[in-house]
Amino acid sequence: MDLSKEQCREIIAKRIAKEFQQGDVITLGIGLPTEVANYIPHDIHVIFQSENGMIGVGHRDLSAPENPSVTNAGGLAVTTRPGAAFFDSAMSFTIIRGGHVDATVLGALQVDSHGNLANWMIPGAFVPGMGGAMDLVVGAKKVIIAMEHTNKGTPRIVKNCTLPLTAAHEVDLIVTERCVLEVTQEGLLLKEINPIFSLEDIIASTDAELIIPDELQQIAV
Repeated sequence: MDLSKEQCREIIAKRIAKEFQQGDVITLGIGLPTEVANYIPHDIHVIFQSENGMIGVGHRDLSAPENPSVTNAGGLAVTTRPGAAFFDSAMSFTIIRGGHVDATVLGALQVDSHGNLANWMIPGAFVPGMGGAMDLVVGAKKVIIAMEHTNKGTPRIVKNCTLPLTAAHEVDLIVTERCVLEVTQEGLLLKEINPIFSLEDIIASTDAELIIPDELQQIAV
């Protein structure tokens, strides 16, 4: 079944929003990961940190007047929550590198069966910069990848990354519109499946071997 890009992003963001616990400090990467903030359950209080120098980021409110001085790392205007604080990049990366971030959500170009991540460049293509991903994947206690399952039909979940690595053996969980995969020492464990896709669909669109449990759970969104 074909889903629109908007539908894919909503499924992924809603599912990841269920991964957090009360009081977690979370850093969201640019793009799709920022949408996770819109789906945090009302009974769960988490703290969003933005690598460009803010803690206490709120959800995006398109009806509110934009303040060009209050943006996330992607330059999009965001709201703030009571108690929010602003600081420079040195303090921001002290928080990240100091192990104070409970989870980070990042996009990816490729993730492989060993938990390796490639998300910062394609050889021969213009690269604006590395960004903070290389610090986040080693500083955060849990690394969650949010991405569409394929790139125009080409698998993004592979046996071994062929693009330059951002980090090795750091990914914990992969969430796509089709399934949820946990990175284990034995390989990629298929934890949940979107029921609109068959198991055969997921295997065919994944260029890595999957560990398939006897009972598959449905993606909870």
